[in-house]
Amino acid sequence: MIYKVYYQEDKKLSPQREKTKSLYIESDSDVTARRVIDENTNYNIELIQPLEGNHLDYEKENADFKLVEFN
Repeated sequence: MIYKVYYQEDKKLSPQREKTKSLYIESDSDVTARRVIDENTNYNIELIQPLEGNHLDYEKENADFKLVEFN
């Protein structure tokens, strides 16, 4: 499944709406997605949202859609 992850770039700073960013990741579950992101970044994850059906199609067409892969 594909997830949209809303995050702040640094866990040490207080979250600010204006600095929220997003990325797209393919994972078996939201728990696995969070673990992979935590292991590879210092991001403060705010929300992990599953994308499917029309919502996924919309994101692919209208957003800066690119799946992120961590090694």
